[in-house]
Amino acid sequence: MVPAGFSLGQNYPNPFNPTTTIRFSLPQPGEAELCVYNLLGQRVATLVQGLQEAGPQVLQWNGRDEAGRELASGVYLYRLRAGGQVQTRRLLLLR
Repeated sequence: MVPAGFSLGQNYPNPFNPTTTIRFSLPQPGEAELCVYNLLGQRVATLVQGLQEAGPQVLQWNGRDEAGRELASGVYLYRLRAGGQVQTRRLLLLR
């Protein structure tokens, strides 16, 4: 089943520790990028990058940066870009 549109769901649980689940859907296959940013706009983790299939996707994130270090407690933004569309949501990591 292919979704009707592009969507990025709210992570669950939120706040989270040690892991959270992020869901998103793409209406067609193509390049996609899902990254986590701190409130200064600096990318701290890339969760998805490259060609993705159409349909619903589910992934787990462990609250670690690109080097595998645990991030500090706080508010982070996660942003999905695909097919010329962008959606951003907030998440809260509590250590």
